[in-house]
Amino acid sequence: MKTGTIFAIFDLAVLALGFVQAATSSPSGQRYKEGEPVPLYANKVGPFHNPSETYRYFDLPYCTPDRVKEKKETLGEVLNGDRLVSAPFKLEFLVSKEDEVACRKTLSKVEVARFRTAIIQDYYFQMYYDDLPIWGFIGMIDKEGRDPNEYKYLLFKRVLFEIFYNKDRVIKITVRTDPKSIADLTEDKEVDFQFMYSAKMDKYTWSSFSPYHLEIHLFSNVNSCGTVLLLTGILATILWRALKKDFVKYAHDEESAEDEEKTGWKYIHGDVFRFPKYKSLFAAAVGSGTQLFTLTVFIFILALIGVFYPYNRGVLFTALVVIYALTSGIAGYTATSLYCQLEGTNWVRNLVLTGCLFCGPLFLTFCFLNSVGVVYTATAALPFGTILVIVLIWTLVASPLLVLGGIAGKNSKAEFQAPCRTTEYPREIPPLPWYRGTIPQMAMAGFLPFIVIYIELYYIFASVWGHRIYTIYNILFIVFIILLIVTAFITVALTYLQLAAEDHKWWWRSFLCGGSTGLFIYGYCLYYYYARSDMDGFMQTSFFFGYMACICYGVFLVLGTVGFCAALLFIRRIYGSIKCE
Repeated sequence: MKTGTIFAIFDLAVLALGFVQAATSSPSGQRYKEGEPVPLYANKVGPFHNPSETYRYFDLPYCTPDRVKEKKETLGEVLNGDRLVSAPFKLEFLVSKEDEVACRKTLSKVEVARFRTAIIQDYYFQMYYDDLPIWGFIGMIDKEGRDPNEYKYLLFKRVLFEIFYNKDRVIKITVRTDPKSIADLTEDKEVDFQFMYSAKMDKYTWSSFSPYHLEIHLFSNVNSCGTVLLLTGILATILWRALKKDFVKYAHDEESAEDEEKTGWKYIHGDVFRFPKYKSLFAAAVGSGTQLFTLTVFIFILALIGVFYPYNRGVLFTALVVIYALTSGIAGYTATSLYCQLEGTNWVRNLVLTGCLFCGPLFLTFCFLNSVGVVYTATAALPFGTILVIVLIWTLVASPLLVLGGIAGKNSKAEFQAPCRTTEYPREIPPLPWYRGTIPQMAMAGFLPFIVIYIELYYIFASVWGHRIYTIYNILFIVFIILLIVTAFITVALTYLQLAAEDHKWWWRSFLCGGSTGLFIYGYCLYYYYARSDMDGFMQTSFFFGYMACICYGVFLVLGTVGFCAALLFIRRIYGSIKCE
């Protein structure tokens, strides 16, 4: 059986299992009796194509209920921009309704203009019914057969809820707007507004689903990963044969007593373990990359065991904050231990640098973007209480663990394991062609790993910066493993070529080449924003490129650490296998 077919069968089985579970349970797990109120919360509104530019539901001039009840939210929900309040509709379990009036209001000229602007910007609304998300548009533009100056801007006055149940649980809900029940807001004049709703209850039944798009997703990933692994295997074979030839050559040179000048990676054994420049920054980068790698692994574990199911709002953001704080000790230990092995003396400064290397740019970016969100009065702007909670987590959890990890790393007193003794004076590096420079090597190193994740990136971007829900974490985990393998091998191959050209400054080069995939991902951000999405506006643009810069920087640190560790293991292996005088 083909590998792609196996993946497809596995994921279809997972989908079928989830479908059967959905048919017998609800996301909230609540059971209801006939006529019992089911919680319905209005969340936010905003331009459909700008997922970060969202506002509170009642920021639009809907008629506000006498008592607006705000739902208490978790840290992750607030970070996600959720601001849930009681909706102006009452939907009881197993109770159908027809043309119920939610409220009546006379819209002023200013309110008409606000609604018209929202319709022009394609605003949508989001609600939660028994923790099930529902979306709908607030209005539409009638363009048919008209000149742009004659467009009509129509506000939907009636929403239709279709609720599916199984025994005493809500299983599914859909919402539709009625294009026949509209208010014309084209002109700047007062409009009498009557907001109505209908509810229809239906028993949930098994329905067919098509795996067509899932199969395309799976086979596309299998094809791209298979192609990359094939190329990697070919390169690995070539590298192995080159190494075998080098070992034979160096063994022959040791037996012969010729005094001719020797060249190759063996003859720089006295310089290859010479410590890099800016050792404190290098150790901090490796420490931060190790922490983020550990964070990624824990997130994948939680995803694979089903913690991040689609309707568990805000859990991913909460997990990111908490796990990052708890893994700070790993960053402190790794950075300080490596720094001391590199014969660094000021370990306290190194520890401070480690703590600020990733958090510093992230904090500055957040301050700017949160200020933009405050100016726009968007829900993406975090309230002061949430900011205070995050600061306390960083102060009371992350920082102490970072210091404890640093102290443990300093006291470990581990020595750098080098199979060759370093000479007193560095060997001169011969002139090299331009394509052996750092930037060309980074371009070569980042391209192949980027191909591995290219297809999956689209689905991730469509989920994070769109309205799709991402659920196939097992495929994402496989792609992540292949990404690590390809990154490690490409870095090792380029490190071998660098040493064969007698360039012994491999420390920073291996880190930069390994992490260069993060730069390719940021380049993909440009392509996605301008070619694959309809996002626009200063707020959405700044949020997209600002937060993606932080994410790509994190990817750079993680893959840079993977590349360096792979290169270090490779160099220790080959130099430990030859006789060095």
